[in-house]
Amino acid sequence: MDKKELSKLTNQELLEKAKEIRPTPVVDATLIGILIGIVIYSVVQNSWGLVTLVPLFLVYTLYKKSKRNKELEKLMKERNLK
Repeated sequence: MDKKELSKLTNQELLEKAKEIRPTPVVDATLIGILIGIVIYSVVQNSWGLVTLVPLFLVYTLYKKSKRNKELEKLMKERNLK
């Protein structure tokens, strides 16, 4: 969901969306670390392929999710919602 779509939501819908998307930075950081470790291991072992590409895709997805959470928090702060 991009910022334009978020700004069209009502206050109640925004609060519901925030409850759905609970930010979990510790879990996300741990998963990203493990996945980057897998990528580094596969590069060292010279095994390019799904072992490398799948973790890279998952890291990108987790990073994008955390960015979306930050946009949601920023919009909630602008509207003085908790």
